[in-house]
Amino acid sequence: MLKISHKVSIPDNEIEINAIRAQGAGGQNVNKVSTAIHLRFDTKNSTLPEFYKQRLLNYKDHRITKDGVIIIKAQEYRSQEKNREMALVRLQDLIRSVTVHRKKRKPTKPTLASKLKRLESKSKRGRLKNLRVKNISED
Repeated sequence: MLKISHKVSIPDNEIEINAIRAQGAGGQNVNKVSTAIHLRFDTKNSTLPEFYKQRLLNYKDHRITKDGVIIIKAQEYRSQEKNREMALVRLQDLIRSVTVHRKKRKPTKPTLASKLKRLESKSKRGRLKNLRVKNISED
């Protein structure tokens, strides 16, 4: 059982975990042992509450396919067990992240003092540049 919250958990039979060979450097170990983990979780056919399913389907993430299948590949560690734990933690974090309600940003206006300060710095810069100009008409 993968525990998401106090009331929500995912049974092990809904999570498909396959061991595959890891990519990259690692010598003989990479060539002989399947240490990487490929995790698949079908959100549509799961026992998750509808709230979670809808949020996951609307969530913009490269790990979620159009069909609602979450695919996670873990290959950081050299042991299969650590990679399995890592993949499950990532799945747990992804599902928990959709429940967080982000506060809507209120657009703010610049204060009068900041507007005046900006205008003053612009005019100061303009005066400085005018001092650099050579008077060609004085010949």
